[in-house]
Amino acid sequence: MSDLTEAYVHSYIAEDKPLSSLSVYNVGSQKCKPGFQWGPGVRDHYLIHHVLSGRGRFETRGKSYNLKSGDTFLIYPNMEACYRADDEEPWEYTWVGFDGTDAFYLLNHTDFSETSPVLEQAALSVEIERKIKRVYEAKGTMFYDAVSMTGALYSMIAMLMENSSAEIKQRNLQSDRVEQAVRYIEEHYSYPISIEDIAGYTGVCRSYLYRMFRKVLKKSPRDYVEEYRIRQACQLLGETNLPVTTIAHSVGYEDPLYFSKAFKKNIGRAPSDYRKIKAAVRAEEKMNKKGEKNVQL
Repeated sequence: MSDLTEAYVHSYIAEDKPLSSLSVYNVGSQKCKPGFQWGPGVRDHYLIHHVLSGRGRFETRGKSYNLKSGDTFLIYPNMEACYRADDEEPWEYTWVGFDGTDAFYLLNHTDFSETSPVLEQAALSVEIERKIKRVYEAKGTMFYDAVSMTGALYSMIAMLMENSSAEIKQRNLQSDRVEQAVRYIEEHYSYPISIEDIAGYTGVCRSYLYRMFRKVLKKSPRDYVEEYRIRQACQLLGETNLPVTTIAHSVGYEDPLYFSKAFKKNIGRAPSDYRKIKAAVRAEEKMNKKGEKNVQL
């Protein structure tokens, strides 16, 4: 059994998290005593542990993982977890905790997932240790320290992205292209954009764009554009008194008659009928609220 005097903890907890996109919450390393355990419990942030030596067990979502030197595991926010050092060879690990609006999107480009939160990539062990050590070395209470820690964290995640499986890279490349196309549609739907325009913006050919949309969104680019335009038209019909022709032009239809046909195909009724129904619903809601107010009085 390992000498208990070998046990240690070096940690830094950030008091402020000034960067909304990605901020380091805590970072450190620990040589555990035999049988040392954390949890079961939940964290309010992402937490990556990388095993430097020894052994231990990680449990989450009803699964148990026996881990060794070179393995890395990720705890997701609000995901119940428990981890325990081996009784004979207690592990030593380094960790970094973080969160932010970019965190989930970035981690989605690595081999980590909520159903597969463990990486067994011994070839990256030294590099992962070095990257987390850089986060720790950048610690401090000044704003530029927070930026430095986040920069080191981005570097570590970028390495995990670069070394992710070909399947993950291909899936995320397709998702990125579709997301880029969706943003273009949302910003230009009021203009007479074509599928060729969207494909050109995303840097792919029309047939590849079609295949990506079918795989990721389960619909064609043309269908997505039409559905998005119709959703915007529904909002204008329900919230404004603009003429139907004006609304048609506002959501990218040059021909009001074609707009009416597309609207009826998607919604099941003509734009004018939809507007009447929405007006009747609003009037009824207004009467109900008035009646509730009178009862309270």
